[in-house]
Amino acid sequence: MNQTPETYNAFRSGFIAIIGAPNVGKSTLLNRMLGQKISITSEKPQTTRNRILGVLHRPGAQLIFIDTPGVHKAGRLLNVRIVEQALSALGDVDAVLLMADASSPAPESEDILIKNLRKQKQPVILALNKIDLVKKPNLLSLIDQWANQYPFKAIIPISARNGTQVEEIPRTLEEFLPFGPAYYPEDTLTDVPERFIAAEMIREKAFRLTGQEVPYSIAVTIDSFKEDSGKALVHISATLHVERDSQKGIIIGKKGSKLKAIGEAARKDIERMLGTRVFLQLFVRVQKGWSKDSRALNRFGY
Repeated sequence: MNQTPETYNAFRSGFIAIIGAPNVGKSTLLNRMLGQKISITSEKPQTTRNRILGVLHRPGAQLIFIDTPGVHKAGRLLNVRIVEQALSALGDVDAVLLMADASSPAPESEDILIKNLRKQKQPVILALNKIDLVKKPNLLSLIDQWANQYPFKAIIPISARNGTQVEEIPRTLEEFLPFGPAYYPEDTLTDVPERFIAAEMIREKAFRLTGQEVPYSIAVTIDSFKEDSGKALVHISATLHVERDSQKGIIIGKKGSKLKAIGEAARKDIERMLGTRVFLQLFVRVQKGWSKDSRALNRFGY
C-alpha cells in the first residue's frame, strides 16, 4: 500500500544522521533539541565515539536522530573505526543533518563529508553552528560558499549552545520525512541502555578534567549496575581503562583527588538521568595499547 498523508493522519517519522567534523557541536545540538542530556560533550574534539540515538517527539512527527562521531582523517585504529561508524550512518537514514562550525572551518573533514554525501540520495540540511562567534558579513559569505559546494535543501545558521534558531532544524527536517507511524513510544528518549549513558558520562568528566593527551586514551566499562529499590539507590561500579602507568597517575591525581572529582561530577549527571541517588565507585586499570588492539576495541564496544 502506498504511504499517503491520509494513511497515517499526515504523521511523519524517520531517521536522521547528524554528521560533521569533530567538535562542531553535534552532541550539544542533540541534547538541546531533546531537552535532556543523552550525548556527552566537551571542548575537546572527538569526544563522541559511538552512534547515539535520540528520539524527538513532535505533534505531527517523530524525528529519530543519530548522533555520530566527528569525521576526520584517521590514523590509529580506534579513530579509523570511529570514522567508519560515522559514515556508515549515511546509508541507513531518511535525511541527513550536516553540521559545520561557522567560526572555525575544517576543510579536510568537510571535503571527506561532501565527497560521501555526493554518493547518497537523501535530502541534506546544513546547520551552520556557533554563529554567535561570527560577524554577520562573514556569515553571509560562508553561507554562499557552502551553497556552492552542495545542493542543500536548506542552510540554517544556529547556535546550539544558546539555542538560537535550533527550533528551525526539526521543523525543516520534518518536511522531508516519509509518512508513517511512530517507531518508538512517546516516553522513549533513546534506545541505548542507562548503563551505556552512565559510562559515557564518566568518560565525559574524565575528558573535561584531564589534559590534552590523556582523554583519548580512556575507555570506560561498567562492571556492575544494581538497583536497591528499598533504599531508592543505584550502586554503580566502573573502570577507567588507560594505556600507560603515567596516565593512571594523572587520572587518580594527588591522594586520589582527580578520580574523586571525576566521580562526583559524573554521579550528579547520572543521578539527574536516573532520577534517584547513586553510589558510584571508580577504578583505574592500565591496558597497554588498547586503542590499537582490535580485540580490546571490540570489548569496549568500538
